[in-house]
Amino acid sequence: MARHIIMITGGQRSGKSLYAEQLALSMAERPVYLATAHVWDDQFRQRVLVHQARRGPRWENIEEERYLSRHDLGGRVVLVDCLTLWATNFLFDPSTGAERPESDDILGELKSELDRLLRQDATFILVTNEIGMGGVSSHPLQHRFADLQGALNQQAAAAADEVVLMVSGIAVKIKQPDPKA
Repeated sequence: MARHIIMITGGQRSGKSLYAEQLALSMAERPVYLATAHVWDDQFRQRVLVHQARRGPRWENIEEERYLSRHDLGGRVVLVDCLTLWATNFLFDPSTGAERPESDDILGELKSELDRLLRQDATFILVTNEIGMGGVSSHPLQHRFADLQGALNQQAAAAADEVVLMVSGIAVKIKQPDPKA
């Protein structure tokens, strides 16, 4: 299997995860669901349980908050859901919940880890949020995160063979493979 990367982006609740799950199931009998979320509270834990129940037994589930590349995913179809929550795990110390200092090279860590993951010969479906479309926050932490997420999304999109923007449950292809390649 040659490496292939599909990035699915869009606003919150735009249908990204459901579209990505259906795509992965159309490509593999037993895809991998690489969940990046840190479960901070009971409300989010319930949301995770709903997602797991919806996916059912066809999926191999891997929960990994930071070091995605340590998993051998060669030859598999892998849904990474999602880059936004994954970036949050680097912005905050998972053991304390405290924000990491601005002097930390968080973007460098994210880019290096994503690059290591995407070197594997697998089909990757990367889900992310397009948070920059909603305006710029005046809150310093939100502004910092929007900058971090925007830069990470740009790297993922540059590496991707395909990019899909979800709008109200409709998939709009904004980058497609070159048919001459």
